[in-house]
Amino acid sequence: MEGFLSTKEAIDKYIAGCQAKAQLSNERLFGKAILAGIMIGMGAAASSVAAHTIADVGLARLAAAVVFPVGLMMVILLGAELFTGDCLMAMGVSAGKNSIKDVVRVLVMVYFGNFVGASLLAVLIAMSNQLDYSAGMLGAYTIKVAVGKAGISFSKAVVSGILCNILVCAAVLMALCAKDVTGKLLASFFTIMLFVTAGFEHCVANMYYITAGLLAKTNSAYVELAMEKYGYTSEQLAVLNAPNYIFGNLVPVTIGNILGGILFLGLPMFYLNKEKAEAKEKDTLKEGMNNDVVYQRGVAGTGN
Repeated sequence: MEGFLSTKEAIDKYIAGCQAKAQLSNERLFGKAILAGIMIGMGAAASSVAAHTIADVGLARLAAAVVFPVGLMMVILLGAELFTGDCLMAMGVSAGKNSIKDVVRVLVMVYFGNFVGASLLAVLIAMSNQLDYSAGMLGAYTIKVAVGKAGISFSKAVVSGILCNILVCAAVLMALCAKDVTGKLLASFFTIMLFVTAGFEHCVANMYYITAGLLAKTNSAYVELAMEKYGYTSEQLAVLNAPNYIFGNLVPVTIGNILGGILFLGLPMFYLNKEKAEAKEKDTLKEGMNNDVVYQRGVAGTGN
């Protein structure tokens, strides 16, 4: 196709890229992952600024959703490594181009690199005094977002993570379908806007949101504003702690993101398009056999 690649072509292109990705050293993978964590964190930080003074939940999420996708746009165009998108490497395993060991190594290195990048950005944001915006209301809002994520139930976090990474991985493949920069940006923008507006859980984004919330919670002025503005009690704010961050959010959301990227999108897309390719190959073979029969009959008819 002239303007864009077919789905199968995009999948083949991604699988080819998986082979090159698996050959990267741990140092390069980790460095690319740190950059992706920072980029996604930038989108998350700016989305909080956009939404923090909007009372209506739907409008607040929409405002955040218009800003957040810039993070993935940077990841896609600058070649950084994002854990959620890299879950699509399962397609390379199914195609026989990558080993499970290679994929696990990449995902582990990228996950921890994303964590370092997103956490580092949260520290820098706190040090920049950005959370003082609106007389400290951005700090209070940052606490609110983190409390909501730390207090989510395990099962809801898993399911929300699944739904999130269906959309994130769809955005990655759609961006591959586009041949020009504009198409890549539009494909990623609208799909990521959908997941943010819906409020689904993304493990790398949460690495920023919850780390920033924990840092904001160390500021008594932000805590007082959060209690005043959102009606939190000290017991409710106690939900925001390191154990709930790791085991109450990151673990279940990561499980959901893995399931969403691999079982709910990556492998179905690979096998559905593989079946189409095999059917096309059979049709081509059948057509070739029919042409041979016609040719042989023609030769026989000439008496040669």
